Amino acid sequence: MATIYKRVIIKLSGEALADKKEHMILDHEKLVHVAAAVKSVLSLGVQVGIVVGAGNIWRGKLAEKIGIEPSTADYMGMLGTIMNALAVQSAVEEIGLPCRVMSAINVPQVCEPYLRRKAVKHMEEGIVTIFAGGTGNPYFTTDTCASLRAVETNCDAILMGKNGVDGVYDSDPRVNPDAKLYKSMTFDELIGKKLGVMDLTAAAMLQGKGVKVRVFNMNDPENFVRVLTDEDVGTTVVDAK
Repeated sequence: MATIYKRVIIKLSGEALADKKEHMILDHEKLVHVAAAVKSVLSLGVQVGIVVGAGNIWRGKLAEKIGIEPSTADYMGMLGTIMNALAVQSAVEEIGLPCRVMSAINVPQVCEPYLRRKAVKHMEEGIVTIFAGGTGNPYFTTDTCASLRAVETNCDAILMGKNGVDGVYDSDPRVNPDAKLYKSMTFDELIGKKLGVMDLTAAAMLQGKGVKVRVFNMNDPENFVRVLTDEDVGTTVVDAK
């Protein structure tokens, strides 16, 4: 089956891994679901990197509420992404796929330090490569990390799987039943409309870089294959012509 992308970053939110019913930070079935989706992508010959957030573990609003200094709070969030990355690695390896976690924060006992050339080599060898620790700097989100790693490792696209949301809307479809789904848009439009799909720094970083962003409902694991084979799924964000 022919694919339109050779190398992609899969961007996962921390909330996508949580068990909300039991109020647990991680859910076994969701990790299995993610691993199955990754396997379907690899089976098409596409090279895979993953960036995962930490919203299931740590939120900036909590830090502000209890009086933790913003830079310290951001580093705590970066450590949370390492925990989630290790959980995803375990799930991916459980189904027999090779996987490495590379962190922008040096934690040699549990993961490799992020080195661009080594990351590219891992991906070229068919190793699922999870980028943890954010950018290694405070005041940058994991969306920005996804954009940065996508540009650094010459990815063709960022796949942003959403829970129960089919793409980018002009308003929250869970609140407004008449919300309009955008099938395609430019980064200029995404930034100008402030739609909240990804932070403005992350979107601005991708302008002029030739990296597309595909936003789609990840609850159907087949959507990953549909996106990679260029079916009309979700929303595609591209450079202005």
